[in-house]
Amino acid sequence: MSTAESTGRPGPSWAAHGAAAGRERLGRVALGSFAVAAAADLGSLLADWHLGHVIAKPLLMPLLVAYVITRGAPRLLVAALLFGWGGDLALLFDAEAAFLVGMGSFAVGHVCYLVLFGKRPANALLGGAYVLALLGTVALLWPDLPAYLRIPVAGYSLLLTAMAFRSSALGLRAGIGGALFLLSDTLIATGVAAWPQLPRPDFWIMATYLAAQYLLATAATDRESRRTVGRPSVVQD
Repeated sequence: MSTAESTGRPGPSWAAHGAAAGRERLGRVALGSFAVAAAADLGSLLADWHLGHVIAKPLLMPLLVAYVITRGAPRLLVAALLFGWGGDLALLFDAEAAFLVGMGSFAVGHVCYLVLFGKRPANALLGGAYVLALLGTVALLWPDLPAYLRIPVAGYSLLLTAMAFRSSALGLRAGIGGALFLLSDTLIATGVAAWPQLPRPDFWIMATYLAAQYLLATAATDRESRRTVGRPSVVQD
């Protein structure tokens, strides 16, 4: 048993500093790996290399999770990212059931985000704009969606729009992340509705999605870090 354990006193400050430095190094490695995987995935989509996308996409959210954990991420954020990962994996399969499973997994992730954002006030005018965007988008998509997807897509859109709006309560960075998430999933919906698409539509879907998750994750972890600043330290020399 160490001296610190036998006396009941906290460990020396150098040990805590060393652990913090180790977490910071791991965080840099995880973030760098996330950037490499994101570049590989987006490059694969631009090159129309399906295998590259299948290899890179499953790595993205676990690497982002590893990064935010080193920064003291709240559990709800980790859960939201992991449910996003579940959606990512499901959407790799080109099947109706997989699409519904993926949409359900993302929906649970949005619930995690909504609980994480809490009851902080958000701009009412922005909320009105999101309501108009929701009603207009669903109304336009409705006749072109397969009948079995109309109700699920409408319900998911309501949840997604609520998340996008509430994300602004964490600040501009999170608000942009929420808006990009809404844009990404709207692009998916237009593809399901067989609307005309941009060249390489999967690239734009993934680019906006990855930016969204990164902005939401870093905004939430930065807020958590600010909450811990000023708390009394228990580490003693």
